[in-house]
Amino acid sequence: MYNKKEHNCISRDRLLTKTKENITKYGLQVIMVSGSDYSPAFAYSIGLFETYNHPEIICFGLPEKLGHVIINDVADLIKNGEVIKTYVNYDNIFKSSRSEFLPVDARNIGDYFGAALNYYGERKFPAVQLIWTDRNDIFPWEKNFEEKFRYDQPLLDRNTDFKFREEKNLGVFTTRQWLDLHKPILRVVHNTDGDWQFLTGDEMQKDIRLVALEEMVIRDKTLNEAFDLDYGYSMEREYIGGEWTKIKDE
Repeated sequence: MYNKKEHNCISRDRLLTKTKENITKYGLQVIMVSGSDYSPAFAYSIGLFETYNHPEIICFGLPEKLGHVIINDVADLIKNGEVIKTYVNYDNIFKSSRSEFLPVDARNIGDYFGAALNYYGERKFPAVQLIWTDRNDIFPWEKNFEEKFRYDQPLLDRNTDFKFREEKNLGVFTTRQWLDLHKPILRVVHNTDGDWQFLTGDEMQKDIRLVALEEMVIRDKTLNEAFDLDYGYSMEREYIGGEWTKIKDE
C-alpha cells in the first residue's frame, strides 16, 4: 500500500494527541479527509467504539462543514442511548430526505480509517457508513438514482474484491508481458483523461494491449490498492505485495 491522503496536513503524532484530547473531552474526534477531482471527500469518527461501545461512523461526498456536523449529530443520538441500526431508513438525520446506515466490511477499514487505526492500534473496531439520497430522495442502489452522484459514495458493505469506481468492463491498457508471460505489474498510471495503464516496466509501444479492468484485478488482487489513485498520478513498486511509491506525473 502507499500512504493515503493526509488528514488536513497535520502530523501523525499531533493528530493522535489531539484525538486523545477530544475523545476525553467530547467522547469522539471527527476526521475530515479532503476529496480530489477523482475521489470524494469523507468524514469519520474516532472514539464512539471506545466511549460508547458503538461502531464508528463514516460518510462520503458531503461539504466539509456539513460532514462534520452530521457525524456529530449522529454521535449525539448515540450519546442519548440510541443504537444505530443498519439497513433501516432514518428520517431524522437530514432535514428533508432519508438516510440509511450500512455495515462497513472489515476489509474496507484500512482504506479509509487511517487515523482511527493509528489510535486503536491492535484493537479491532467496527464501523457503519451513513448513506444519503439524491435530490429525488433515491438511494444509490435504487432505480433512477442520479448519475451525477453515482461515484460520490462508495458502498463499503460490498465490492471488496473490486474497489475501483469504474465499471468492471472498462478497457484499460496493459502489456503483452503481463497478458501472455504473466510478468508482474510494477507501475500503474492514471492519466488526466481518465485512462488507466498497468505496466510491467519492460514494455515497448508494440507490447501494449487493451483488457477489461476486472481482468487485471482477478489475476492480481493487490492492484485494488490503486483504486483511489488521483488523475495525473502514477504508482510504482518492486514486486507484487511490495510498498507502492506514488508520483505526480509531469
